[in-house]
Amino acid sequence: MSEMFVLIVLAALLGLLVGWIVWGRRGGDVTVSAGLQADLEKCRADAKACQSDLASCKAASADKDKRIAELERDVEKAEELVEAAEVAAMEAAGEAVAVAEAVEADHGAHPVHPVVAPVEPAPEPTPEPESEAKDYDGDGVIEGTDEGVKPATLTAARDGQPDDLKQIKGIGPKLELLCHELGFFHFDQVAAWTADEVAWVDANLKGFKGRVSRDNWVEQAKVLAAGGTTAFADKVKKGDVYE
Repeated sequence: MSEMFVLIVLAALLGLLVGWIVWGRRGGDVTVSAGLQADLEKCRADAKACQSDLASCKAASADKDKRIAELERDVEKAEELVEAAEVAAMEAAGEAVAVAEAVEADHGAHPVHPVVAPVEPAPEPTPEPESEAKDYDGDGVIEGTDEGVKPATLTAARDGQPDDLKQIKGIGPKLELLCHELGFFHFDQVAAWTADEVAWVDANLKGFKGRVSRDNWVEQAKVLAAGGTTAFADKVKKGDVYE
């Protein structure tokens, strides 16, 4: 009897074991099947997304191809315009050369010389008659060669470089030579003359008496001696007054 009981227990345990194995495997298969189904759904979603991206790329590619075709047509038109412009330019150049040759041939037969207006030098001050006596400095005394006080003179220009006395309005080339003969070579000499010395120079400028007072040499010389300039001096420097 006890052996029978043991066998029954063993059979029950064996049944439980078999049932656990069978039903446990089925549950595992269900779990695995559910996981595979989820993966399948994800793959399907990814496939749809890829198909959408592919469609977008195809559309963009079609737009690019269309734009490329449009640009190629524009380039062809531009090249045609450039070619036409080059032809027109060559024709115009040929016509210009023909006209120039015709004009040159005509000028060869009838040369045309440009009319250039002569540049007249500033008139040299006209010497005055020596016999004419005047009151140059306005002191009520008719000047003579003994009028006033003779200024300090030099036997030659300092360092052999005289100032350009022609920058003083009223002194032309001839009068500049006369000043050199009298011993006056520099602006500072003229600028330092006193009233009595001006009277002497006025009276001793042979042929040009009275020019110092008349043209105000001293004031001009003061500006030039100080390193300044005047409108007249600028013209002389540019060569617009004397040749």
